[in-house]
Amino acid sequence: MVESIDPRPFTIEERLAGVQRLVGVTGSKGGIGKSVVAATLALALADRGVKVGLFDLDFTSPSDHVVLGIDRRFPEEEFGVDPHVVHGIHMMSVAFFAGDAAVPLRGAATTSALLELLAITRWGDLEVLLLDMPPGLGDTSLDVINLVPRLQFLLIGNGSRVVVESVRRAAGLLSELNVPLIGLLENMRRSQTGVVRSLAQEFGMPYLGAIPFDSDLEAALGNVGRLRRTAVYGALGELAESLS
Repeated sequence: MVESIDPRPFTIEERLAGVQRLVGVTGSKGGIGKSVVAATLALALADRGVKVGLFDLDFTSPSDHVVLGIDRRFPEEEFGVDPHVVHGIHMMSVAFFAGDAAVPLRGAATTSALLELLAITRWGDLEVLLLDMPPGLGDTSLDVINLVPRLQFLLIGNGSRVVVESVRRAAGLLSELNVPLIGLLENMRRSQTGVVRSLAQEFGMPYLGAIPFDSDLEAALGNVGRLRRTAVYGALGELAESLS
């Protein structure tokens, strides 16, 4: 009996061939603003004229569309699926398929869903594609590392001891896997402790600056006009310039 070969991994490379730079945004832990950073960074890049894509790979709690105020419309299909283009951002998310329903996937089913989304999405020519990674470095994240060529990682952290230890483990694993690290960005900084900067130095990666805690951020989510006036958007301007 001849075992069939899954063609999707080969299709993924073709789908991403027109993307100049692939950046995975991870925080190694939930609740540290990873999705807000990824979505707002995509907006900052688009506002600078960069042809940018945003791929929400958090199957459990996709939220980039919430940050950017994007309707969950089923994407157009013809020989593949075209990302929605909203606010200048080419965007794909499992939320466009599942709506309000949870996506109860586990094990091989999660890998298969990831393969399918990567294989059917037609990104075309992009300068930067941001992949908003799921929390932690579990099966889905490791699958992404194996399936997505030329992937670099942007790490998000803050001064919390729990977060620092999580980021340290993530940076160590990514280094062992020879995944390029763009640098470490400090999010929701309330005081200048220097802990996150020291962690970046420990792994020999750039410290990409700090986003101050912004009490007005919550009210701006879903409204890109207000989001552009937040400290998050302002702090990400320099990073957007370097990525472009």
